[in-house]
Amino acid sequence: MAETLIGIEDVSKSYYRDSLEIPVLRNISLTIPTGEFIALMGPSGSGKTTLLNLIAGIDRPTAGRVVVGGTDIGTLDESALAAWRSHHVGFIFQFYNLLPVLTAFENVELPLLLTHLKKKEKKEHVEAALKLVGLGDRMQHYPKQLSGGQEQRVAIARAIVTDPTLLVADEPTGDLDKVSATEIMDLLGRLNQEFKKTIVMVTHDPRAAEKAHKVMHLDKGELTT
Repeated sequence: MAETLIGIEDVSKSYYRDSLEIPVLRNISLTIPTGEFIALMGPSGSGKTTLLNLIAGIDRPTAGRVVVGGTDIGTLDESALAAWRSHHVGFIFQFYNLLPVLTAFENVELPLLLTHLKKKEKKEHVEAALKLVGLGDRMQHYPKQLSGGQEQRVAIARAIVTDPTLLVADEPTGDLDKVSATEIMDLLGRLNQEFKKTIVMVTHDPRAAEKAHKVMHLDKGELTT
């Protein structure tokens, strides 16, 4: 049995609008082993992205605990949480979130600017990440010179360049055509299989979910599987 990487213990999350409480997640408990590839599915508004954000330390639970790699991330202050995220989490978004004024190389290098690596080491890390996603020949291209699938590959290279413990992906194929979506899912599958990356992915796409080891469904803030 693989060791547990993520432990979600009786987690609830509510947002507040004036005095109105809006519950989004209710009493979620979930264990994700190291090396797992989980797909979270469910209708819009079911709490998928909220749960992903809690796992990634972007948001905090209203109740319960989120423990990742032995760290109860809800107990960290904002600066410690930011440092934890930069070391342990790689983010992949639906719309890539690349900076248009930077080249592919410079976009991928961004997370390394917070590290103490020497310039030569940063260059080596960036080149390795871009080659891994099949863009070794596109390093000096700007986002507008790339296809959507290539932009998402750059975003994945940026997510893995720090060798994070965990990859979180929010609708990574949502803005892509069918061919590009298949290529991106093949790449995520490879990162999971060959490089043993733990991946938690939100998706509406059943074809994308097929790449995951396990599909979990959320409905109205509750896990139904």
